[in-house]
Amino acid sequence: MTDSNRASVETIFLKIGGMTCAACSGRVERGLAKLKGVEKAAVNLATEKAAITYERSQISLSEIAHKIEDLGYQVIKDKVDLKITGMTCAACSGRVERGLNKLPGVVSAVVNLAVEKATVEYYPGVISLSDIKGKIENLGYGVHDLADTAAVDKEKKAREAEVSRQRFRLVLATVFSLPLLLAMAMHMLGVMGRATELLMNPYLQLVLATPVQFIAGWQFYRGAYMVLKNGSANMDVLVALGTSAAYFYSIANVLRHAPDLYFETSAILITLIILGKLLEATAKGRTSEAIKALMGLQAKTARVFRDGKEIDIPVESVLVGDVVVVRPGEKVPVDGVIVEGTSTLDESMLTGESLPVDKKTGDQVVGATINKLGTFKFKATKVGKDTALAQIVRIVEEAQGSKAPIQRFADVVSAYFVPVVVGLSLLTFVVWFFILDPGNFSRALVNFTAVLVIACPCALGLATPTSIMVGTGKGAENGILIKGAEHLENAHRLTTIVLDKTGTITKGEPEVTDIVPLAGLAEAELLRLAVRAEKNSEHPLAQAIVSYGKKQGLSLEDPELFTAIPGYGVEVTIEGKRILVGTRKLMKDNNIEFAATVPQIEELELQGKTVMLFALENKLSGLFAVADTVKENSAQAVAELQKMGIEVWMITGDNTRTAQAIAQTVGITSVMAEVLPEHKAEKVEALKKEGKVVAMVGDGINDAPALATADVGFAIGTGTDVAIEAADITLMRGDLTGIVAAIRLSKATMRNIKQNLFWALVYNSLGIPVAAAGFLSPVLAGAAMAFSSVSVVTNALRLKRFNPYKA
Repeated sequence: MTDSNRASVETIFLKIGGMTCAACSGRVERGLAKLKGVEKAAVNLATEKAAITYERSQISLSEIAHKIEDLGYQVIKDKVDLKITGMTCAACSGRVERGLNKLPGVVSAVVNLAVEKATVEYYPGVISLSDIKGKIENLGYGVHDLADTAAVDKEKKAREAEVSRQRFRLVLATVFSLPLLLAMAMHMLGVMGRATELLMNPYLQLVLATPVQFIAGWQFYRGAYMVLKNGSANMDVLVALGTSAAYFYSIANVLRHAPDLYFETSAILITLIILGKLLEATAKGRTSEAIKALMGLQAKTARVFRDGKEIDIPVESVLVGDVVVVRPGEKVPVDGVIVEGTSTLDESMLTGESLPVDKKTGDQVVGATINKLGTFKFKATKVGKDTALAQIVRIVEEAQGSKAPIQRFADVVSAYFVPVVVGLSLLTFVVWFFILDPGNFSRALVNFTAVLVIACPCALGLATPTSIMVGTGKGAENGILIKGAEHLENAHRLTTIVLDKTGTITKGEPEVTDIVPLAGLAEAELLRLAVRAEKNSEHPLAQAIVSYGKKQGLSLEDPELFTAIPGYGVEVTIEGKRILVGTRKLMKDNNIEFAATVPQIEELELQGKTVMLFALENKLSGLFAVADTVKENSAQAVAELQKMGIEVWMITGDNTRTAQAIAQTVGITSVMAEVLPEHKAEKVEALKKEGKVVAMVGDGINDAPALATADVGFAIGTGTDVAIEAADITLMRGDLTGIVAAIRLSKATMRNIKQNLFWALVYNSLGIPVAAAGFLSPVLAGAAMAFSSVSVVTNALRLKRFNPYKA
């Protein structure tokens, strides 16, 4: 595929309504995957979302939505009314309307000039309300919500509507089923009387059962029709088949005055299954609480300087470059850099760490963090979907919508389950009617219905995604951002972890500890030249020398010529003189003699210091020793990883002595020293070839290839955007205890998934033969089936109490 074609590839998230079991989600997934232009489709039953990667030049969003609706499901859309100001004529309203209708994700937009209103229907998983408003503002008009629609949680509203519908159906079904249940109980207990005779009346039972069958139970008929029409089958087919068999057989017996009636079986079955769906819908709402909590953190307004005065505006209207004022107790509205003032911020929403962080001029602030003390001004650098909070929400949403490898097993089973169950239930009927109890249609029908109902694969379809949703949400709450379900699964299999030294094990803020002038050069002159030489280098060790020079009040002039030699040092020209600053290898390659100073260098290195050699005009003229402080929790994290049975390596460009000194401080025995940045990925690959499951942990640009090569890449969140982008898991706290917490979370989630899968499969595996053997009534089968899904979701919700930072 060409670069231009790749540029048109897009991944969208669509909310889908009407799915009831794994067969539904599997069907939508297969249907979408067959469409020309769709590269990948993953449908998550628990979140009721489809993640679709498609090529815009080959297929449109409306065609994808139409396919989903053709399969019998609904693509959930949002509708918003917006007040637009500044329109003066029909050309204005037409311009806004055309502009909105061109946006990807907008289904339709109608702009009314007379009332200055735009009614926009859109897919919330594809485009946000702030994007729509941004487009209107870019066109040159003002915009704000009518009836504060922005504050409405649409997903929550849809969930509440579903709960309300199921509650109504449950009440209706219960009211009409209870007399039937009472009649059955009185008959079984041998209680006779006028009340029993009345309740046992066939016509009364028909009147009571019919509303349950065709009003409360209509959802099953509709669902069954839609999937059968498309050549598939799901839970609705099983329920509709089982209850219809009992209901219509009972009608036939009423008409021919036969005694065997099963109205109570069909009615109570439908009632119990609706109860299960109600409890399931309620519980599923709780699995996505992490996303709702994150979205609720955002400030609603911002106080900005416009036209020389402070004004309060909606946070969606803040622009990059705006100067924003934040007072004590207020939330930081967007990301930016402090330009005036100092304060202390609560960044627990970002890192999970409760201790407040001091901030001063030049420091970065993140939207949704809370200002504790002082008032400060900051310049907005990232707004809307570019803010850290928006990216966290996006990462968590994508992770919750993705599929773990373990789920493929459930998907395969679910795809074949319903047709097999229908076959088994028919076989059960035939065996009972013709062999075990010849001619007894009622007995065969009851066992046929019990097998159909007990085998519904709802629990199987929910087993994995519910745990993934809660696990990734729990990670986000604790500053562990997991990009996909597969990374959450892979983390529990790790056998080896490779830790970059600078900025990962250490703070990445080295300081000059020793300056050793040689060859008669004065210390002041040595420092002056070294500061100028290193001024344009981005390496942390170089910056340590520059920072030290600044503190001494030295002016920072550019060198005449500057060349960075990655992994070795720099070569510069200052005042016409050639200067080299860097490693022993750099000196060796340039034939500069340093043998006499080796004992002095080694003594410094044994103290865990990195020594840089300074050569002036091809003669060694000085040494700089720089030390980087080890992070407080590094040794504890390494010890805990080793206790888990994980092999820990340190990788660094430092020489062997310095590397060994730092490694010894934190308890690491396996060290890869003097590794150039471009060779880090090769070292990771070499460990993988030994059969190890390898994680790489880093924070710098030069760590990105190794992070991508590893089975799981961990980025320290205080590091660079490139490292975070390349990694699979981002640790927002910036210390190594996050790795331990992520692995614990992975193990807890996988344990939870396996419990769910075990019970779902055991339940079906044991339930089918018991029902086929005639030991399980359809009513009990319905109750068991209804509560199996609830038990799986409830078990997944136990993860919400899990603290990954505690053993």
